[in-house]
Amino acid sequence: ASRKAGTRSKAAAKRAQRGSSNVFSMFEQSQIQEFKEAFSCIDQNRDGIISKSDLKETYSQLGKMNVNEEELEEMLKEGKGPINFTVFLTLFGEKLNGTDPEESILNAFKLFDPDGTGHVNKDEFKQLLLTQADKFSAEEVEQMFMVAPIDVAGNIDYKSLCYIITHGDEKED
Repeated sequence: ASRKAGTRSKAAAKRAQRGSSNVFSMFEQSQIQEFKEAFSCIDQNRDGIISKSDLKETYSQLGKMNVNEEELEEMLKEGKGPINFTVFLTLFGEKLNGTDPEESILNAFKLFDPDGTGHVNKDEFKQLLLTQADKFSAEEVEQMFMVAPIDVAGNIDYKSLCYIITHGDEKED
């Protein structure tokens, strides 16, 4: 019996290692290429590691000149060491896998749509986001509204928004 238990724990350890060891298996080849291009854009000095000066330069190229030093430090700490391409890809994998399944997000929106229209009012939804549970900042709400499909009546098409959250902006190529 103890021999079987030992075999089971070794198998579990191998599965755990396999699940985390190859971050490249989490993405399609075209996605990896896009991440590689993004990494190259951020790695300003082309040394294969993203440093604080690389981040600062990237922000300045995007028009943000006065970046908070602590903010940059926090970004770099997420890598738990030097951020090479593999670490960069792993960080994105962790962030993307942190997204709830589309069905879960849809079900959450349906709570605010008792008539089943597929829409929620932008202003009412904004008020909820700013005041309930894990409160959003006004900036976070505005960021979401920039990608949210909102009609002329001020209603959010939450089915399309769920798709954007889980698959990326539908307008991208």
